[in-house]
Amino acid sequence: MTTFQPAGLWLGRIDRPGTGPCVVTLRDGHIFDITSKTAPTVRDILERDDTAEYVRNTSGTDLGPAGNVRTWLAPCDFQAVKACGVTFAGSMVERVIEEQAAGDPARAEDIRNRIGARIGDSLTNIVPGSEAAQKVKQALIEEGLWSQYLEVGIGPDAEVFSKAQVLSSVGHGSDVGLHPISTWNNPEPEVVLAVTSRGDIKGATLGNDVNLRDVEGRSALLLSKAKDNNASCSIGPMIRLFDEGFSLDDVRQAELTLTVRGEDGFHLTGHSSMAQISRDPADLVRQTIGRHHQYPDGLMLFLGTLFAPTQDRDTPGGGFTHKLGDVVTISNDKLGALTNTVRLSTECPEWTFSASHLMRNLARRNLL
Repeated sequence: MTTFQPAGLWLGRIDRPGTGPCVVTLRDGHIFDITSKTAPTVRDILERDDTAEYVRNTSGTDLGPAGNVRTWLAPCDFQAVKACGVTFAGSMVERVIEEQAAGDPARAEDIRNRIGARIGDSLTNIVPGSEAAQKVKQALIEEGLWSQYLEVGIGPDAEVFSKAQVLSSVGHGSDVGLHPISTWNNPEPEVVLAVTSRGDIKGATLGNDVNLRDVEGRSALLLSKAKDNNASCSIGPMIRLFDEGFSLDDVRQAELTLTVRGEDGFHLTGHSSMAQISRDPADLVRQTIGRHHQYPDGLMLFLGTLFAPTQDRDTPGGGFTHKLGDVVTISNDKLGALTNTVRLSTECPEWTFSASHLMRNLARRNLL
């Protein structure tokens, strides 16, 4: 069910029946439970100075082939889940179109034809916050095309928002949720960094920043409603830790593939190339954590996406939106594949296992 590279150092979480959440690694295709009193959580392992060495060498219980795992959990636990928006020129254009359309997908195609290419061309290869970016900003203001999305796209300050509550993210194989008020929405395939409380980047994984285009398009002040709903954040399948074979440079060059297969026979394939990101991942981390803002348990940071879903699904000019039952797969040759099925947030299992429940579970298991 899960695709991993044969090589690599992996860290994740599963739900063991009768036990609860367990920290695991992958060795020769088998899952090993490495939960211990020394490091009972993913947070504890990532905070160690010797994270890679610890995961590589610590003893564990062989749970069998990875394909036998029934319940994958998001590979983070106590980390805050943050996300960066509008980090690619292509997605900047689509955010402006959403804003201009005021959340109405029927108007999007006309606006896209009218201003999309013009804005996109003017933003290609622009360095955010640079003198050239300021000149483009002034020109667009004079043409009446300036937008709050362009401000965070090419201005000095990145957009960083809270995507999900601690322990609320779902993992590989789970359902992902759409708020029932939304009729225009899409997946967002992204690389997600695992960052420590000190701002050190320890590894990366895949994420689906499920997005409600109509809700955010009505008003940017509805961002939380558009982004943070039951089961609306998927991360996984596992964190690939940085080691001699995988580094932040691999993240910078990562090519993500997105596929959507609907019960209606619809098939969409999309791509997101990290090489086209407007802001370097390390800079996005620095803008998120530092003296200005601390995260004592670290954070998971979505880096944004190049993917902008414009392929018509039902009617010409109608663009793409999800239908219930869509199977979404986000994949990368070095990070594996993250697959989820689209449901309504009100139909996905309720989030009931929070930080207090995890602490009590670990205490019962004599791990604290």
